[in-house]
Amino acid sequence: MKKIFITGGCGFVGTLLTEKLIKKGFEVTVLDIQWFGNYLKPNRLLNVIKGDIRDTNNIDLENFDVVIHLANIANDPSVDLNPSLSWETNVLAGQQLIDKAVRSKVKHFIYASSGSVYGVKEEYDVTEDLSLVPISVYNKTKMVAERVFLSYQNHLNVHCIRPATVCGWSPRMRLDVSVNMLTMQALENAKITVFGGEQTRPNIHIKDMIRVYEHFIDNPNIQSGCFNAGFENISIIDIAKLVSKSIPSKISISNSNDPRSYRQNSDKLIKTGFKQKYCIDDAIKEIMEKFKSGNLKNSDKYYTVKWMKHLGLHV
Repeated sequence: MKKIFITGGCGFVGTLLTEKLIKKGFEVTVLDIQWFGNYLKPNRLLNVIKGDIRDTNNIDLENFDVVIHLANIANDPSVDLNPSLSWETNVLAGQQLIDKAVRSKVKHFIYASSGSVYGVKEEYDVTEDLSLVPISVYNKTKMVAERVFLSYQNHLNVHCIRPATVCGWSPRMRLDVSVNMLTMQALENAKITVFGGEQTRPNIHIKDMIRVYEHFIDNPNIQSGCFNAGFENISIIDIAKLVSKSIPSKISISNSNDPRSYRQNSDKLIKTGFKQKYCIDDAIKEIMEKFKSGNLKNSDKYYTVKWMKHLGLHV
């Protein structure tokens, strides 16, 4: 059975991914700085290390089959709080990590990039063949990291996944992503505030995001490269309307200075045998059920920028 090393395994996606891989019988080691806590339950197949991926000398990758690199400073506003920290974490630490992976004879490296690396595109379908024109520091760190990792593809299989905006519930919840945020507004206030609204964004349910990583673990010989992972290209205002159908609420529209609007085409991923299983509606219903059952309450810890400021990580 494969041994898997996951950076950021205590995160929004990482927590559920780690739990799923353990259920499949994999031995999993998680490295996470745990700024947002640790929601993983003890298990004989799980080893959790509280540490910083920038401390590469303390990372041991010997005898691991797969490295899944999720750890990063996530989203544009968070990166803007401390750009130097973000370059060190999202790029420099990643280069040291994959270099150590090669030296440790790891055969497979999976990287969580971002669909935002394309920037603002006029094309209806954004495919992996289009140029990357990142417009924020976060986008730039993701693009450069991709290039760094792919430069090692002659030494190990490298799969860079470009996720859409992830939605749905996780024990390590995030309420600063569009579907989750708008759903929580409706649940708490019966009112949804939309900034702009016409911006189109691709989305992916967190359970499908996990299934994408599983797909590449199970199919390590898929040719190295970048793969979009997004299925529902929908405007922010239409997300709000979907939420209001399940949770009756008033929609208020405000002006926005956010120009990002793009769609994702994931045919390349689909051609490898992956099939979408979950949708935005599933995410809305899950969050609603967790809220009504008392298993989800609003917290500053669920907002990356708020919590990083609370921890004093801004400059």
